[in-house]
Amino acid sequence: MEWNAVIEFINPELMAVVVACWIIGYVLKKTPKVPDWSIVYIVTLMAIVFAVLMLGFVITSFIQGILCGAVAVYGNQLVKQSRKAGDE
Repeated sequence: MEWNAVIEFINPELMAVVVACWIIGYVLKKTPKVPDWSIVYIVTLMAIVFAVLMLGFVITSFIQGILCGAVAVYGNQLVKQSRKAGDE
């Protein structure tokens, strides 16, 4: 499955949530006391909270939040791996 297809499932109103989650993940990564394994969970939880605040307390908000968190984490990893491949 292509990630472009996943992005099409995200409500356009929530693209700001994807950007916010990307920034949150970056800040958490730079925070020494936050273990790397916990970042994906924190980013996903924050995405769900933002989606619920924006769309209301419905099941689609939770799904949208999970998708936003996943795209933010995937996008970050894609950039990091692309840079790493370019260094080789």
